[in-house]
Amino acid sequence: MSSEAKRSSPSQGQASTGPLKIGLLMMGHVDPKSVHVAGDYPELFASLLEGQGIELVRYDLDEGRFPDDLRACDGWLSSPSRLSAYDPVPWLADAEDLLREIVAVEAPFVGICFGHQLLAQALGGTVEKSPYGWGVGVREFDVVTRRSWMGEGNDTVALIGSHQDQVTRLPDAAELLFSSDYCPYGGFAIGERAWTIQVHPEFVPPLADHLLAGRIELIGAQRVAKARATLDRPLDRHVVARWIGEFFASNR
Repeated sequence: MSSEAKRSSPSQGQASTGPLKIGLLMMGHVDPKSVHVAGDYPELFASLLEGQGIELVRYDLDEGRFPDDLRACDGWLSSPSRLSAYDPVPWLADAEDLLREIVAVEAPFVGICFGHQLLAQALGGTVEKSPYGWGVGVREFDVVTRRSWMGEGNDTVALIGSHQDQVTRLPDAAELLFSSDYCPYGGFAIGERAWTIQVHPEFVPPLADHLLAGRIELIGAQRVAKARATLDRPLDRHVVARWIGEFFASNR
């Protein structure tokens, strides 16, 4: 990371009260043609995490606005993106440096979709287009490894997927958390203070439906129709929201 982007590490035993301040690392945006349905990622995550005692603080990494100090927030949450982790976009190198630094200082971190992929790549894993093609619609993932912040129950989670890229090789230090038949490496943990998931707890069915309706040519009519037909299935959004809240609270 450039000298201009150097940051301070979180101090140990730092006391705080009130809502958890979680930095939302913006690495992309909802398609502008669909943003009217449920908002952009700040609105989607605020709605998802309502009641979890979390206040989101926005950092637009895609516009060069990086945190100056990792002590500024109690933890970090990365947004999805329509980019690929391996795209030759200049700010992505600094974003990878930031994720490596977050892990190195053990600042709490949750990576969603693109954030899952970028953390894997930053730590030596592999991200590439899957031979399966687009993973869209409601998808069920097995919970392979249970962590304390998950509590009891929920051996599977059903959430909305919207991705063509996948992690195809985990970083050496990673422990697999979530897996499915089409996406074997659907989420992982690094130590006790960082974890990821490929699918979208923040997505709601009307947004997914609108996105799919506009991507028939990109994804294919048959796969879009099949995905849209899954959107009335029950979702585990609030289960994963609780996991995120418990994870950050336990690492405060």
